[in-house]
Amino acid sequence: MKKILLALVFMLVLIMPATMLHASAQTQSYSITGAGSTFVFPLMDTWRVQYNNLHSNIQLNYQSIGSGAGIKLLEQKTVDFAASDAPLQPSEQAKAPGVLTLPESIGGITISYNLPGIDKGLKLTGPVIAQIFMGNITMWNDPAIANLNSGINLPAQKIEIAHRSDGSGTTYAFTDYLSKVYPQWKTVVGQGKTVPWPVGTGGPGNAGVANIVKTTPYACGYVELAYVYQNNMTYAFVQNADGNAFVEPTLDSVAADAAAASTNLPAADGDWSKVSIVNQPGSNSYPISTLTYVMVYKDLSQVSGETQDKSQEVINFLNWIIHDGQQYSSTLLYVPLPNSIVKADEQGIAQIQFGGSTVPEFGPITALVFTIAIISIIAVSAKTGLRLVSKF
Repeated sequence: MKKILLALVFMLVLIMPATMLHASAQTQSYSITGAGSTFVFPLMDTWRVQYNNLHSNIQLNYQSIGSGAGIKLLEQKTVDFAASDAPLQPSEQAKAPGVLTLPESIGGITISYNLPGIDKGLKLTGPVIAQIFMGNITMWNDPAIANLNSGINLPAQKIEIAHRSDGSGTTYAFTDYLSKVYPQWKTVVGQGKTVPWPVGTGGPGNAGVANIVKTTPYACGYVELAYVYQNNMTYAFVQNADGNAFVEPTLDSVAADAAAASTNLPAADGDWSKVSIVNQPGSNSYPISTLTYVMVYKDLSQVSGETQDKSQEVINFLNWIIHDGQQYSSTLLYVPLPNSIVKADEQGIAQIQFGGSTVPEFGPITALVFTIAIISIIAVSAKTGLRLVSKF
């Protein structure tokens, strides 16, 4: 019986250091660094505040600098994660091998305009939008626009185009849409995070484009849905892929577009370069929608300044945003992730390692073993009358 008791004590000796280390890690302060997408910034900033309210020792430092710049920092291994509305292309994958792609939100891209006296709801088709941004349609009262909007007195004013000046996932998704609905766009301008805009004025980030549109009479630009609502901007209803309705960009219509494309996505460590959810079928599908992603190295030991304890905090944060963090999506006009994407993200996050081994965590199994060991010692002691006496 004494041998059994000694064995149980030995078990506790093995478990206690891991327990104490975990408890110690919880009291340390960590700064998780991320950079990239301005598209997701309103949601990411809310996550920053809410997660810190729950975990006061964790501070999220997110730089809203555009998807292109975020991916550059990921390649340089100077951030814990990058956020992008554009998946990694083959050339970027080659510079950042071993990166996991985790969708974390879904949003819409509006065609916003500043037409004095005209409310939201101007009707536009994909080909008309493409020709406006190509500079082929230059006046608001052009017959191509007027014929879609009978009863609206469109001004004889030049359309002032606003576009992104930085490498942008929003631009990637927008030009993906234009390439699909107007083949000439693909051959003349192309698709990418940066493109040679034929006309217009550039602004940094979604906020920069939104500011140009809001402050410039007769302006037109492409702006993420959350920025439009936050800034009380007017926007167009865009013809759906079926060609039978003009759809307002809303939470439900973006969700409808995403639902049609959310199945059969690659694994987190797969090739996402061809993934697109724009212009999906459905009468209520808003056609200019996009996934937005967090990108993180499978082996976090590659990241500058990373430690094993901090790696666990990064994992905890990623798990939180795809679960509890989704409750903040709808109020900011982002579509909560469907269960199929959450499950795929869970599988991806489970692959994250530090130095080639799974990041250790004091989880429920260890806690159960610890509890059983304590109960066993108490039971054995009560039955045999043995006592553990400290001698100092």
